[in-house]
Amino acid sequence: MVERIEGGITAPIGFKAAGVKCGIKPANRDLALVVASTPAQAAGIFTTNLAEAAPVVVTRDHLKRSGGIATAIVTNSGCANACTGQQGLVSARTMATDTATLIGCPEEQVLVASTGVIGTQLNADKLRKGITIAARDLNTEGHAAAAEAIMTTDLKPKISAARVVTQAGSFHVGGMAKGSGMIEPNMATMLGFLTTDAGVESSLLHRAVADAAETTFNAITVDGETSTNDMVLMLAGGHSGVQIEDSEYSLFVEAVHAVCHELAQAIVKDGEGATKLVAVTVTGANTQHEAKHAARAIANSPLVKTAVHGGDPNWGRIVAVAGRSGVGFDLTHARVHIGDVELFSDEQIFDEREPEAAQHLGGNEVAISIDLGMGGSGVATVWTCDLSAEYVRINGDYRT
Repeated sequence: MVERIEGGITAPIGFKAAGVKCGIKPANRDLALVVASTPAQAAGIFTTNLAEAAPVVVTRDHLKRSGGIATAIVTNSGCANACTGQQGLVSARTMATDTATLIGCPEEQVLVASTGVIGTQLNADKLRKGITIAARDLNTEGHAAAAEAIMTTDLKPKISAARVVTQAGSFHVGGMAKGSGMIEPNMATMLGFLTTDAGVESSLLHRAVADAAETTFNAITVDGETSTNDMVLMLAGGHSGVQIEDSEYSLFVEAVHAVCHELAQAIVKDGEGATKLVAVTVTGANTQHEAKHAARAIANSPLVKTAVHGGDPNWGRIVAVAGRSGVGFDLTHARVHIGDVELFSDEQIFDEREPEAAQHLGGNEVAISIDLGMGGSGVATVWTCDLSAEYVRINGDYRT
């Protein structure tokens, strides 16, 4: 059984963290460090954006060079270190080297991440100072400070942890994430970091992260933008004594999914300018892939998102997006619900029900569903948020 517990990235045995201020941002913490007590199995999934940021390039390389072993994750906020050329790569590698020197591990066992403004260079001296302070401040209660240190336009830190009891004993999964805008990971600006004290071989760990992400981090969108820096990393230290093999995989991935789901939902709830969490569910599709494609198109539609923000049960916008999404769609058998209220079914319109649907849209959590009318078994849900004037203000002023 998977049980939600207090804590975050340091809930599993054998991990410490710190979040400190090093001056990359004018205020607040801006550097996070997570360290395993012994080298851990590691896995990662990364942005599909071809404009990869320097830390993505370096972290991919380190996972390859180390054979999927890592001891630390170091992350800065306030500067994405993206589109920064060779100097950006040098800065990312220097982050790893400085961290490795301080904690005593090979540099390829340090994974690096950055988030913030694209096109600005990192300040190596500020980073080195911050890493030095963070290494000194590492502790088992450092999860909250670390989660705060990776925030950019986020309003709230995002943490989650779970415990699983098995016949062989208990193990834990913990995590933290950041993300508020530029969110449509499609992985494979969001970052997710996970830890576990279960023993998991690297290839099985990668499978679990990818499987959990498919219906969590890869099923959210704030604005349809895939960042240059997106990544999800997971470290498995094994200090619980519970070893995950194929027979225990389903329980392990359930725990990873539970943590990822909470973190992903927190990202959408904290979307830039968001006032509502919106679940878009598509049924009746030819395949699950087509269902997810249609759901993502609806979730990314500015017209749908603004209608939700304004409390307008404009089901026609939903139908229009489904029809142009490029997947199988039969209008004569399509059905649209807002909450539990059916507004359109088999080409029949139920205008008299719109006040009830509008009432549902007035809440903080909104459900939209559409049956594509193809009679297939494809089903998918994508989570998004409404689109408000505040989103425009935040992004219009982002660099100024």
